[in-house]
Amino acid sequence: MPQLSPRLARAVAALPLEPHLRVLEIGCGPGAAARAVAARLESGHILAIDRSAAAVAQARTACAEEIASGRLTVRQCAAEEFVPAPGEGPFDLVFAFRVGALDGRHPEAGRQALARIAAALAPTGRLFVDGGDPLREVPVPR
Repeated sequence: MPQLSPRLARAVAALPLEPHLRVLEIGCGPGAAARAVAARLESGHILAIDRSAAAVAQARTACAEEIASGRLTVRQCAAEEFVPAPGEGPFDLVFAFRVGALDGRHPEAGRQALARIAAALAPTGRLFVDGGDPLREVPVPR
């Protein structure tokens, strides 16, 4: 498995992961963080989404072992259009690294994405994005 960049490794290490959690990654790109999270899950699962078909194809290839193990699923979807498929949620933890809809670059998409995330979160679910030290928790309207 390729090494994570130092920035990504710090961010993944800062996530409050537990082996049983249901996790959603928004903007998975080629799947590096999703693989690292899946490695820390035992009975949990991570769903990794990205709006880019090319990124999803890369992630499916890079994460083939984790997908085969049942710990990871990858699908193409934009954050502001996300609706969990039957059995996917609710999510205990959602994270996004360098996602314009959640880092302030695209405010309208961000409002839509937050509403979709709120609907998919478990009652005690939490959302983390990069930009803190190394993460910041984003309050989700309930």
